[in-house]
Amino acid sequence: MADVQKKRLGGFLLDWSAVIAIFLCILFFSAYKGTSFLSFANLTNILLSMSITTILAIALTVTLACDGFDMSACTLASCSGYVFMACYLWYGMNLFLSAVICVLFTMAAYLFTLFLILVCKIPDMLATCALMFVHQGLGQWFTGGGAISAGMLQPGGVLPERTFFGEDFVSIGKAPWIIVIMFACVLAAHIFLQHTKQGAFLYAIGSNRTAAALSGISVKRYRFLAGMVTAAFIAIGAMVVCSRNTAAQLCGCDNYLMPALAAVFVGRSVGGMEKPTALGTVIGSGLIVILENGLTLCSVPYYILPAVKGGVLITALAVVYLSKRDSFDS
Repeated sequence: MADVQKKRLGGFLLDWSAVIAIFLCILFFSAYKGTSFLSFANLTNILLSMSITTILAIALTVTLACDGFDMSACTLASCSGYVFMACYLWYGMNLFLSAVICVLFTMAAYLFTLFLILVCKIPDMLATCALMFVHQGLGQWFTGGGAISAGMLQPGGVLPERTFFGEDFVSIGKAPWIIVIMFACVLAAHIFLQHTKQGAFLYAIGSNRTAAALSGISVKRYRFLAGMVTAAFIAIGAMVVCSRNTAAQLCGCDNYLMPALAAVFVGRSVGGMEKPTALGTVIGSGLIVILENGLTLCSVPYYILPAVKGGVLITALAVVYLSKRDSFDS
């Protein structure tokens, strides 16, 4: 009986380790830094820092739900950001039309990703690793090797149609709209994955692709659907980054890959789900950002923070695989 209770306690601690870690971090940083950590300004800063990571992590959540693995999502987001800013500044389009073209471009670009994976049968990781270089090269070719911002000339010295940012553009990357967009993406992904037939099929494919195919689920069709949904979230992330930075910077979204992956894998362990979920991803993102924010307030050197993020990812992977109950283990 005691052994059973210990196993249940151990399973509970593993299943809710991310949530427990968030509470412990909040308690520690609050005790160490006092009211400065829990101030309204700092809590808003945490949500702002979470927003971009969470949106891009939601894109990865959808593709990982059906056992995909996209290493090129953030480089594609950088490339999409160039298109978004070019439409808005270079060609003077309004914000809505620029956003629509950005989404359509990202979906069209993702078709090539799906062609390599579904038609050419290249493993996801290999195909998307190669595409990282393709996106970076094409993006820099499109911009002439520079960023796109207000007042900057087009390649060849052509004057842009618009030389300023409208209030509607700037507000996307500021509170409260960036936070609203983040939670809207989380809610949309949660409903799609947890409360629709398509989401259930994606999880079935992710759990056992062969069994899903034998049960009549079209694996290619639903992986294609997941790719298009992923592309839409990538485009949203790209636009938020551009508004936040008021520029489409070179490799502007590339550095979000590791935090986004860490958020997804931390989220997989929440509640013992052992699968990517939107709510788990936002919890994982919160843990990473709270850690980074708290350590920064504690004057930990900035160059140590990547090691902390890597440690969070390693811990998350360990928790995910420790929680698996393999009947063949002795």
